[in-house]
Amino acid sequence: MRRGGGKQATNPKAPETLKTSRFYVLKRLWAYLFHYKWMLITATILMVISNSFSLVGPYLSGLAINSIQPGEGEVLFQQVFFYVGLMIGFFVLSSVLEYFMQILMIRLTQRTIRRLRRDVFNKMAELPVGFFDKHQTGDIISRITYDIDTINQSLQNDFIQIVTSAITIIGSLTMMLIISPILTLVFGVTIPASILLTKYMVTRFRPLFKKRSVKLGELNGYVEEMISGQQTIKAYHQEENMIERFDEKNNEAVTAYYQADYYGSMVGPSINFINNLSLSLVSVAGALLYLFNYLTLGGVSSFVLYSRRFSGPINELANIISELQSAFAAAERVFLLMDEPSEAKDVLDAHVFDQAEGNVRMNKVNFGYSPDKMTIHDLDFEAPSGNVIAVVGPTGAGKTTLVNLLMRFYDPSEGTIELDTVDTTQATRESLRSSYAMVLQDTWLFSGTIFENLAYGKENVTTEEVEKAAKTAQIHEYIMSLPNGYQTVIDQEGLNISQGQKQLLTIARAMILDANLLILDEATSNVDTQTEMKIQEAMQELMNGKTSFVIAHRLSTIRNADTILVVRDGRIVEQGNHEELLEKEGLYSDLYHSQFELSA
Repeated sequence: MRRGGGKQATNPKAPETLKTSRFYVLKRLWAYLFHYKWMLITATILMVISNSFSLVGPYLSGLAINSIQPGEGEVLFQQVFFYVGLMIGFFVLSSVLEYFMQILMIRLTQRTIRRLRRDVFNKMAELPVGFFDKHQTGDIISRITYDIDTINQSLQNDFIQIVTSAITIIGSLTMMLIISPILTLVFGVTIPASILLTKYMVTRFRPLFKKRSVKLGELNGYVEEMISGQQTIKAYHQEENMIERFDEKNNEAVTAYYQADYYGSMVGPSINFINNLSLSLVSVAGALLYLFNYLTLGGVSSFVLYSRRFSGPINELANIISELQSAFAAAERVFLLMDEPSEAKDVLDAHVFDQAEGNVRMNKVNFGYSPDKMTIHDLDFEAPSGNVIAVVGPTGAGKTTLVNLLMRFYDPSEGTIELDTVDTTQATRESLRSSYAMVLQDTWLFSGTIFENLAYGKENVTTEEVEKAAKTAQIHEYIMSLPNGYQTVIDQEGLNISQGQKQLLTIARAMILDANLLILDEATSNVDTQTEMKIQEAMQELMNGKTSFVIAHRLSTIRNADTILVVRDGRIVEQGNHEELLEKEGLYSDLYHSQFELSA
C-alpha cells in the first residue's frame, strides 16, 4: 500500500539543482566510463588514427586534380594513379581501424551499462521501505530498463559520433587553414550562427525530453497496477474505465513524445541550412580566388571537400541533439534514484541480537508517515517473552503501521521501542529483523522451486526440516501430489498455485526460522474457514514459546491471546484478554458481536 504525503529527503551533497544539471550528469557518466579507462583510451586512439587517415583523402584528391595541366591538355597519369592508390590505401586502413574501434566501444558500453544497472539494483536494496511506499513500481522498473537502455544507446552511438565529429571538425579546419586561410574566413560567420542557434534550441527543448521520460514512467506504473489488479477489474466490470484511463495516459505519453521529437527535429534542418549556405559561399569565393591565381584548382577542390567534412559533423551533431537530450533526461532519472537517501546506517557499536528472548515494550511512541499527520499516538504497552499479543481494530486504525515499527521499516517520531530492554534504534537492523519470523497478508513467493521458497530465510536447511515444517503447516500432502514434489518450480509470483496454498507455504517458511518473535499480519486472510481450522493447531505450535504479534480481522482466531490491544485512530483504546474486553462492553465487544451476528 502506498503511503502518501511523505517528505522526501535530499542528499546534501547533491541538491536538486545540481542533480538536474548537464555537468553533474556528465560527471557521473564519466565516472562509470573511467572504470574502463584503458579500453576508452584505446578506442579514442583508434578513432583519432582512423579519422586522420580518412582526412588525408581530400588533400590527395586535390593533388590528383593538380596533376592535370590546364591549357596544356596533359594529364600526368602516373601521379594521378599514385595519389588515387594512396587514397584507397588510407581509406581501407581507416575502415579497418574503425571496425576494431566499434567492437571495442560495444564492449566498453555494455560493461559500463552492466555496472550501472548493477549499482542501481544494489541501491534499491539499500533504500528504505518508505521509498517504495511512495513510488510506483512501474516507474521504478522504467528507470532500470528503459532509461538505462536509453543511456546505453547514447553511449554506444552518440558518444562515438560526438568524438568522431570533433576529430573531423578539428582536422578539417586545420587542413582548410593550411590550404587557404582567406577562404576559411567564410566559416567565421556560419559557425557562430550554428552554435547560437543550437544553444537556443537545446535550452528550449530540454524540458520536453524530461517530461517524455516522466510520462513514460507514469504509463508503465499504470500498466503495472492494472496487470496486477486484473481480477478486481473484471469482477467490478471496470474494463471500459480501465481502457479509457489507459488511453488518457497513453495519449499524454504520445503527446510528450511528439512534442519532444517534433521540436527536436527542427535542429537538424536549421543547422543543415546554415551549412549549405556556407558551402555556397565557399564555392563562390573559391572560384574568385582561382580566377585571380590565389588558389589552384586542386586547392579549391580539396577545400570544398574539407568544407563538407567540416560542415557534415556539425549537421550530424545537430541531428543527435534530440537523442542526447533524451539520454540526459534518462540519466537524470537514474541518478536521482541512486542519490535517494539510503536506509540510515546502524549506530556505532550497535547492539547485535544473538538470540532475542522476546520481551518487547513500546514507550510513548508517536509516528506519522508525514510530519503533519501522525498515524500512531502515544502508543504504550509491554509484551512479555512468550506471550501472544493480538492487535485488532477498524481498517486504518494503525495495525500494519505497528508491524512496520516493530521491524524498523520506520523509526518512531517520538518515544522508544525496546527488545529485551535494548532500544531497537541502538541495535543493528539485520539482527533485529532476523529475530522475527513473519507471515503477512500479502504473500510473496519468487520464481524457483518450492524447496527454495521454503528455505528462503535460513541457510543450510535440510530436507527433513523443510518437510517437517510443511507437514505442520498442512501443505506437505499437496506438495507431494505435484509432479516433482519439493522440486516443483513455482511460476513468477506463484501463479500456478492457489492463494490459500501460497499462504500455507509462507506459514511453513516462517516455521523453519529460528526466531523467538513472530508477526502474523492477517496470516489466514486468504484461507477458507475449513483450512483455517486445520492449521490452527499448527499455528499454535508455531507460536509456542514465541512472542507473537497477531493482527487479525477474524476475532475468533485470537480468543486465546494473552493480551488483546484494541486500536482506533492510532491509539490503544482498550487492552486486556478476551473475557475482560467482552465484560467492558466497549469497541472490542462491538466488533466481536458484530462479527458473530454476521457469521450467524
